[in-house]
Amino acid sequence: MRRDSLRADSIVKKSGQLPGAILPGHRIVAFYGNIRSKGMGILGREPKEQMFRKFEKVLAQWQAADPSLPIQPALHSVTITAQGAAGKDGKYRLMNSRATIEETINWAKEHHCIIFLDVQVGLSNLRAELPKLEPYLKDPIVHMGIDPEFAMETKGVRPGKKIGTYDAKDVNYAVSFLARIVSENHLPPKVLTVHRFTQGMITNYKNIKLDPRVQIVMHMDGWGSPTLKKDSYHDYIQTQPVQYTGFKLFYEYDIKPKNSHLMTPPEVLAQLTPKPLYIQYQ
Repeated sequence: MRRDSLRADSIVKKSGQLPGAILPGHRIVAFYGNIRSKGMGILGREPKEQMFRKFEKVLAQWQAADPSLPIQPALHSVTITAQGAAGKDGKYRLMNSRATIEETINWAKEHHCIIFLDVQVGLSNLRAELPKLEPYLKDPIVHMGIDPEFAMETKGVRPGKKIGTYDAKDVNYAVSFLARIVSENHLPPKVLTVHRFTQGMITNYKNIKLDPRVQIVMHMDGWGSPTLKKDSYHDYIQTQPVQYTGFKLFYEYDIKPKNSHLMTPPEVLAQLTPKPLYIQYQ
C-alpha cells in the first residue's frame, strides 16, 4: 500500500486488501459519545430510540450524497476517558464498566453498526491501556480509536491543561497490538482512528508503518466554521497523509461561530480532498 494512495479518493481493489476490509469499499458514518453521558456527544445526548432515528436520517443523507459507496454505520464510544481528577493511581483516566461497554456493543449489534472503542489515556499510555480492551476487540465488529488530545504522559500536566501528543511509535504500537489480535483470532482487518486537529498532536507521521491487518484513519476532529475546518483538514490530514482520512462534524460547536453552520454531506464531499471515508458526528 503506497503512502501516496491518498491522492485517489479510494484505493483500487487490487492493492492487497484482506478479506472483510471495510475501507476503501465503504464510507463509515459514526455517532460519537458515551451512552452514560449527555455531554460527550450525540451518542448519549438524546434518548436511545430518538438518537437512532436521527442517525438513520444522517445515514440516508450520506448515501444519497454519494451512492457509489455503501455506508457502514458505526457507534464511536469513548471507553477510556480522560478525567479532571487524578484517581487512585494518579493517571487521570477512567475506563467504562464492563456493563456499559457490553451494552454499547449490543446497541451497535441491534442496529447493524460496527463500534469503535475510543481511548483517552491521560497520564497513562497505550501500552498500559489497550490490553484492557483486548477481550472486546476479539469481536469482529469492534474497532478502535486513539485520541492524542488527552495523551499527557510527555506533557506532565493533567488533561485539559494542554493539547496532548502521540508520536508515530505510539500509533505503531496500536497498529501492532490490533494486528496481533486480527491474526490470532482470524478476524477481518481492524479500523484504527487517530484524532488530529493540530500539528503537534502527531509527530513523525512519515514513520507510521502500514499493515494490511489494520486500516488507519487520520481523523480531523477540530470544530469551528467550515473554512477553519477545511483549512485544518488540508494542513494536518491532506498534506501529511498516512492511509485513509476522516472528518468530524459537531452538532453543538460547529454552529457557534458567527454565520457558521453544520456542513452538509454534499458540502463535505465537494470541498475536501481526498473525500473522507470516515465521518463522525459529535
